[in-house]
Amino acid sequence: MKVLVVGRGGREHAIVWAIAQNPRVDKLYCAPGNGGIAALAECVPVTELDFAGIAAFAKEKQIDFVVIGPDDPLAAGIVDYLEAEGLKVFGPRKNAAEIEGSKAFMKELLRKYNIPTAAYETFDSYDLALAYLRTRPLPIVIKADGLAAGKGVIVAYTREEAEQALAGIMVDKTFGASGEKVVIEEFLEGQEMSLLAFVDGSTVKPMEPSQDHKPVFDHDKGPNTGGMGTYSPLPHVHSSIVEEAIRTIVQPTADALVAEGRPFRGILFAGLMLTAEGPKTIEFNARFGDPETQVILPRLESDLLEILLAITEGRLEEADIRWSDSAAVCVILASEGYPGNYPKGLPIEGIEDAEWDALVFHAGTALTPDGEGIVTAGGRVLGVVGRGADIEEARDRAYAAAGRIRFQGVHYRSDIAAKALTKSGRVE
Repeated sequence: MKVLVVGRGGREHAIVWAIAQNPRVDKLYCAPGNGGIAALAECVPVTELDFAGIAAFAKEKQIDFVVIGPDDPLAAGIVDYLEAEGLKVFGPRKNAAEIEGSKAFMKELLRKYNIPTAAYETFDSYDLALAYLRTRPLPIVIKADGLAAGKGVIVAYTREEAEQALAGIMVDKTFGASGEKVVIEEFLEGQEMSLLAFVDGSTVKPMEPSQDHKPVFDHDKGPNTGGMGTYSPLPHVHSSIVEEAIRTIVQPTADALVAEGRPFRGILFAGLMLTAEGPKTIEFNARFGDPETQVILPRLESDLLEILLAITEGRLEEADIRWSDSAAVCVILASEGYPGNYPKGLPIEGIEDAEWDALVFHAGTALTPDGEGIVTAGGRVLGVVGRGADIEEARDRAYAAAGRIRFQGVHYRSDIAAKALTKSGRVE
């Protein structure tokens, strides 16, 4: 088979890494890829939103299967486009991907089908949103309706923060057109859990749960990012809670999309809060998470490519999906200044040393012009994944490997997976 993966981040590096293990794959491409992906696949200078360019390349190279990684092309309808060009492609169609592309649509769907989520209201008028905001208790959550690279959610603890966040989204257009509409919702207390599932219409096969760390600094301080690290499994979360989330949230959402004439075929990612009243939905994504994928795929014992093909061909129900009992912890190495402005083009050293006992997935890197070196090219630069028999062993390996990598201004959180190792992190 010839396979083309679309995307350039750590998620896509993990997907490429997993697909490359299938013996049926004799040629693997990635558009546009990055400095690390280039070691496993031929990188193609075509961007994720260049649908015509992707289709032309796939036809020229006689690609058998296209796998879409990121959210932007899915929300823009890349699956519909490539299918119309006669290509076999993995991912949800545009009308199903709207569950991520519009937070307002997602919340309205959950409300209609009585699926647990935070209380909320939606506004496209700044004045009405501000008036409502001033009546609500603190803390409060303000979300840009559209895609914002994982950064369009602000948790405000004071009136001043809340009003600044609202003005930033709706008046200053911090997130561009994504902020033309906002969702204002209640703040939920509890621990977050990421629960991804392979979905083919009403057939849902959940993956192992993981936990992300969004704020940039230790102890969940600082602005939200695309994710500073993850771990899986969650030893402090009882399996009954995971089963409840599947029963009350993930399966009903897949069924709701079918009922709405938007059957979902792809990766449905539920971002959940484990509250005292049970799991509640924070968000849905229409693709693999980043950096959740970097800890989930190393625990997958079944062949990823065969599962993705089964979903695309409408036979997920037959797929045999097995998971390892081992643990994985991912620590994100970020550029100085992230999630704000940051430098690019800084040389990176020590990756090969880190790879002695860890996986290193490239998120924002590029090859030097001579192809010999790796430099920074993004805010989240590398994801260092330690694996072990339990979280403690995996965590030790991840941090030992992360410490061997050097570039100017590198920073990372020192408390990834700490919740799994402390009593305070336990969810009964």
